[in-house]
Amino acid sequence: MKFPPVADDSDAAPAVDPPARQPRGKGRRLRGAIAHKLGVAILSGEFAPGETLSSEVVFAESLDVSRSAYREGIQVLIAKGLVESRPKAGTRVLQRDRWNLLDPDVLAWAFAGEPDPQLVRSLFELRAIIEPAAAGLAATNRDRADLKQMKEALAAMRRHSLATDLGRAADRQFHDAILRATRNDALRVLSASIGAAVSWTTQFKQRLRALPRNPIPDHVVVYDAIVAADPVAASAAMRQLVDLALEDTQNAMAR
Repeated sequence: MKFPPVADDSDAAPAVDPPARQPRGKGRRLRGAIAHKLGVAILSGEFAPGETLSSEVVFAESLDVSRSAYREGIQVLIAKGLVESRPKAGTRVLQRDRWNLLDPDVLAWAFAGEPDPQLVRSLFELRAIIEPAAAGLAATNRDRADLKQMKEALAAMRRHSLATDLGRAADRQFHDAILRATRNDALRVLSASIGAAVSWTTQFKQRLRALPRNPIPDHVVVYDAIVAADPVAASAAMRQLVDLALEDTQNAMAR
């Protein structure tokens, strides 16, 4: 597989008579760009679980980077459970059950192309388990500051719409505020993962055309139940919101 060159951060002008070109070296952004390219390739199925990647030299040349930069990119993938690297054995793609699919970067790589339908369903099944219970707890434990954050997020969603980056960021903030309002530390740890799942699925289902319905009123129903301190209504409203979001996403994937 031949990758396009990884973008370079440098804006330095070349010399009049440049020396022989050397592969680009280290750098945080370069390491992230390498991990992104390889991560997208793995999540899209270009490299199957169990497959051994080409040698370090071959990949470094293909990506037009130094071997040290390539190794740093691989370390990112190792930390996220996508690959393992052993001396003499090379770098091997791990089985899917080893992948940290809730890592925000891994989710971004999954949605960089056409996501696996099973992954999409799994994310919504997770949301259907976590978020209704979280909304119920939030209705019981929320304070004025929590309600203010939710209200401001709803206002931003209305102002910008979910078709924009700002609107989707507000949507994520709304769901984050609910998880924080639970006062449950274990649930709050999931906020980055749940937020990333909300953001990417919302963006994905609008990639071809606008949604056939406006999902913001579904969020308002959840908010109103939390304001009313009604955990049963809040949980039911959130379950309805997640179910409708899954339906929208499935329709988008069928087109």
